[in-house]
Amino acid sequence: MSATILVVEDEPAIQELISYSLRQARHEVFCAKSAEQALDIVNNVLPDLVLLDWMLPGTSGVEFARVLRRSARTKSIPIIMLTARAEESDKVAGLEIGADDYITKPFSPRELLARIKAVLRRRSPEAADDIVEIGGLRLDAATHRVTANENEVALGPTEFRLLHFLMTHSERVHSRSQLLDQVWGDHVFVEDRTVDVHIRRLRKALEFSGKDALVQTVRGSGYRLSSAPTATM
Repeated sequence: MSATILVVEDEPAIQELISYSLRQARHEVFCAKSAEQALDIVNNVLPDLVLLDWMLPGTSGVEFARVLRRSARTKSIPIIMLTARAEESDKVAGLEIGADDYITKPFSPRELLARIKAVLRRRSPEAADDIVEIGGLRLDAATHRVTANENEVALGPTEFRLLHFLMTHSERVHSRSQLLDQVWGDHVFVEDRTVDVHIRRLRKALEFSGKDALVQTVRGSGYRLSSAPTATM
């Protein structure tokens, strides 16, 4: 599945190469050439991952990483450091301030995409291009297809994201506000009841195959996806 990635890199040629490779891989890309510009973007669009150059004009990449890790809103965003520093002590320093991975320049686009996928899989399973299957319902994030008993299910983009999150976090109960944060993003301001509307649409799309019962209501708590029967529907 595509992810929203913030590229913080002050070298125009490197920034363009990275951005092009990410867009070719179907990621949504935002670019910044300084930590200050990057912070403005983060405040408006919470990214799924940050590619962060170590050496930036003004506030360094390392200090910007510390800023992200200090905030409750951004502390869990995966960070991959990009740097020309190859010494072990520098790598250790980057990891100790909270970076999830460290790539030394020069690097190939193929290596970068592989590292991004690995970090997203570790930190955000719903953002990885994996196939998830539960109770005869199969979701392929790479092709953006859902099938039920081998019959294709047509879903809108929001219902797809909602189902993807529920399937990659199955058996857990999620409140409406949690689903809004995870599926819509905490920078989007919509009513809690919006979740109910999309849950109904999702169930309607799954109804013909009998898979609507996988999406369960837990009264007073929220929703979960489970192949186990429930008495709380």
